Amino acid sequence: MFQYFYPHDYKDSTYEIDFEEYYKKGYRGVLFDIDNTLVMHGADADERAKQLFIKLKEMGFATCLISNNKEERVKRFNKNIKTKYIFKAGKPLKKNYIKAMEMMGTNPKNSIFVGDQIFTDVIGAKRCGMHCILVKPINPKEEIQIVLKRYLERPIIKSYEKHKKNK
Repeated sequence: MFQYFYPHDYKDSTYEIDFEEYYKKGYRGVLFDIDNTLVMHGADADERAKQLFIKLKEMGFATCLISNNKEERVKRFNKNIKTKYIFKAGKPLKKNYIKAMEMMGTNPKNSIFVGDQIFTDVIGAKRCGMHCILVKPINPKEEIQIVLKRYLERPIIKSYEKHKKNK
């Protein structure tokens, strides 16, 4: 019933994803949400985020931030990351996922999306035919509209985990 909403993979953290394995499988672009995916909501890029982007570039990945936030927020996060970005992306609409892949020179078959929300990140990536990885939010304290989405996500995640266990 919930399979439309399932990510391709579900991790505790962005920082535990084996990007080297994805590179070996032919993936060449990684799109990231920012808040609660790479850092706590509203935080600047920390050392861990900076090192991740350095590592990805050294591996040969193109990267792009795709966020529903305003430009000031995305620009501030990107100050020390220095990657491509799209702000006010309108996720889960497909338009800016496609634009991000064009900016990176990749396509849906060799791109990955990493985000912390099913109803924006996962659905948008799946609508584009991209591989998507859902990560647990870094900080459970969130704005009320996101708290409500998390409540709706719970049965989907439970169903996903049960599905994966039975595979």
